[in-house]
Amino acid sequence: MSGLWRSRDFLVLLGVQTLSAFGDALTFAAVPLLMRTGAISITDLGWVRALSAVATLLTGIVAGVIADRFDRRTVLRICDLARFVLLGSIPLAWLAGPQPWLLFLVLPAAAVFAMVFQVTYVAVVPALVPADRIAEANGLLYGSYSVAYLAGPAVAGVLSQGAGPVAAIGLDAVSFLLSAVGLLLIRIRRPATEGTERGLGAGVRFIRRHPVMLPLTVLLAVLIFFTSSLNDVVVYHLMRGLGQSDAVIGLVLTAGVLGSTLAAAAVAPLRRRAGFGATWIGAFGLCGLLVAGIGLASNVPLIAVLAAAVTLCTGIAGISSVSLRQEVTPGHLLGRVTAAFWTLQLVLAPAGDAALTFSAKQLGVPLTLGVAGAAVTITALAALFTPIRRRAATPPPPPA
Repeated sequence: MSGLWRSRDFLVLLGVQTLSAFGDALTFAAVPLLMRTGAISITDLGWVRALSAVATLLTGIVAGVIADRFDRRTVLRICDLARFVLLGSIPLAWLAGPQPWLLFLVLPAAAVFAMVFQVTYVAVVPALVPADRIAEANGLLYGSYSVAYLAGPAVAGVLSQGAGPVAAIGLDAVSFLLSAVGLLLIRIRRPATEGTERGLGAGVRFIRRHPVMLPLTVLLAVLIFFTSSLNDVVVYHLMRGLGQSDAVIGLVLTAGVLGSTLAAAAVAPLRRRAGFGATWIGAFGLCGLLVAGIGLASNVPLIAVLAAAVTLCTGIAGISSVSLRQEVTPGHLLGRVTAAFWTLQLVLAPAGDAALTFSAKQLGVPLTLGVAGAAVTITALAALFTPIRRRAATPPPPPA
């Protein structure tokens, strides 16, 4: 670990992305809180999420190519500056009164730049740290991301209580400007050009040929359908069903993110002992039961505990999935495989966003989350009939 702390470029990246993640956490909590102002409904929010998912899905077609073809630091900075302008327009427009129509334009547009940034970001890490430190670097980055999300929702709740949700969105915009400035201090090595395959198709072909990546991608697409709007439904449950304040909702979301922090510490020993298959299947199988439990719960502390357990499970499964992709993918294909992997996962997300939020309003949260939770558990168990069930899909990384 000492080698990472001596890397100026990596430390700058860690710092600016922690700040940016804190800003993201503010918007993560603030957008659903707009429902309290009456500016948007749960159905409107579902459509905004669906449009954002479509934008992300379409961007994935070119994001990997952009990350591999252009200067990566420049790409990252353009994405940050674009999101600064887009998200900053929301509080400025709101000065003249609520402008809910702007959310349907700004948030999907911001999702375009977020997708390009995320794909490029994954490809940048190996260029900043030695090959034998990549796993440790990812652990630090994930840990800082989780810590930022611990504080963000609580701050957003308090800020929303006093100044309104759009103030939190404005603070997020400022974090992107600071991130863009910080990226000027980073030097990124250009990757060596290898292979002859071009475009997103190279990533898709790699996934199609891999015995574990293919079923993993298909199952994750189904899982995302039932979970992509889970946060919005939980906020709706707390706000409309239980009559909680913005500050309390922010604290519940913060408690939920605590699970992600615990996941960063738990995943390595779990994977070493149980292997990838059992870890991934077990995490999502339990996750489905917990999601159904949230729908039945009427006690706020219990909902907070269940939300933390859900993010613990999804965090363990998610980190395992990312690690697997990094282990089995050749370096020169990592950007395109990452873009293809995320794009294919999101095929059903727009429909899931619309369906879950519509169902919560029309059929109620208990039934909606009960059905969603059962579907998550059944989908996870379906992995037992695929090569995912093997103890080790690839040799696990050495203990940190």
